[in-house]
Amino acid sequence: MNKAVDTRHPHAHAGGWVPRDQAHVARWVQRLRQAVTRQPRPLVAPIAGLKALVEQDPVLHLQAQAMFDEAWQHEQSTPLGQIEVRSFDEFLLLLNGIMTTAPEAYQDVKTQEPAGLIGFPINALLNWPMATAAGYDFFANALVNQQLRKILGYWADFLQSPASRYVLTESVSPLDHQTLIVPWLGEVAKEKMVRVAQGALGAGDNPTPDRFEEIFHTVPGEQYEGFASWDDFFTRRFCPGVRPVTAPDDDSVIANACESAPLQVVRGVRRQDAFWLKGQPYSLDNLLDFDPRAAAFEGGTLYQAFLSALSYHRWHSPVSGTVRSVKVVNGSYYLANRHQGFDNPEGPDPSAPNQSQPFLTAVATRALIFIEADNPKIGLMCVVPVGMAEVSSCEVTVQPGQRIAKGEQLGMFHFGGSTHCLLFSPGVELAFDFYGQQPGLEASNLRINTALARVG
Repeated sequence: MNKAVDTRHPHAHAGGWVPRDQAHVARWVQRLRQAVTRQPRPLVAPIAGLKALVEQDPVLHLQAQAMFDEAWQHEQSTPLGQIEVRSFDEFLLLLNGIMTTAPEAYQDVKTQEPAGLIGFPINALLNWPMATAAGYDFFANALVNQQLRKILGYWADFLQSPASRYVLTESVSPLDHQTLIVPWLGEVAKEKMVRVAQGALGAGDNPTPDRFEEIFHTVPGEQYEGFASWDDFFTRRFCPGVRPVTAPDDDSVIANACESAPLQVVRGVRRQDAFWLKGQPYSLDNLLDFDPRAAAFEGGTLYQAFLSALSYHRWHSPVSGTVRSVKVVNGSYYLANRHQGFDNPEGPDPSAPNQSQPFLTAVATRALIFIEADNPKIGLMCVVPVGMAEVSSCEVTVQPGQRIAKGEQLGMFHFGGSTHCLLFSPGVELAFDFYGQQPGLEASNLRINTALARVG
């Protein structure tokens, strides 16, 4: 294996969505391949639909195989080693096997810490094909994305069912009935999640307790500690008092909307820009799905931050005010900026679409939550949770016209984590506080509800 990944891409695995060691991914794919070979099953309806769509369209059929062939040709240049999935047909069979599995937490034999695929097992199959020119064209296709949405919906039904809870307590993988896995509710995984929660930065002292059960809401003594499904565990809630709102009565303080790490702040955002370029500038019309209110934000400020795999995945309101509008925009699922693929002189993104987060704000599935802040110096602002790969189920839990207090829940990501933006109008003077660090893929989480910025 090429060990150069840590020097060439020191922040390639920001958020911990895939293992740093590609060998974990390779072994998982091999086990999945053995499982679907040992117990072959007909393709589930939405996957069969994708297969039919591709086979009936000569262009899609060519692209579907070309992206795997091209990835295979690039094998020696990839920073993480072997290409595991060789063809589109094999991908469909492996994808079919994922439909009745939940994300496992593997244990790294060196660090004795969870090193699992978490919410991105499908992404692990597509990471290198996504980096090819053919893959870019394939995953930009609207019909392909419509079918992928159906596939993810099918998998979501399993992840929201009691059958998905096996990964919470079982220590042997059902793929081969012999590989040891780390139960998510076992002490090893719990300790890791506690450390992640305690490591988040913010205003004042960190109120995070030392035990998982004191940080997150559980039901002690009940089976699976009260979690009804994998997704119920993934969208777990903080216990009361764990993430207090900074200055709840001071409308000049903007709270952090997600437990997330700051990626960047961009001022003077353009209404229209070429977001597909290497620099990935933001384009308000595309970000806001051509909402007429995009004009009001031209020249304004955009803040983006990304969530980590073991963190909290609900969104809270950064301000007190009134919800003016809510919309979920259906977009792409496995499309990454082509300049972060094999065209990149530094090599393709080893954790695609991690390095394409600004680009994804214009093309991925996302929610738009417009809030009229009580503070007139803020006025209308927008919270934009953005889905990445599997993590494209954005559930909004507020309604237009609803009064919302700073720190109250707005919604949540299902089945994985992602990225989000806060958008402010021009003239809103914002002083951000990142607690001694610089925004970027190497940044650490900021606590949800902590002070993120102050309005001048």
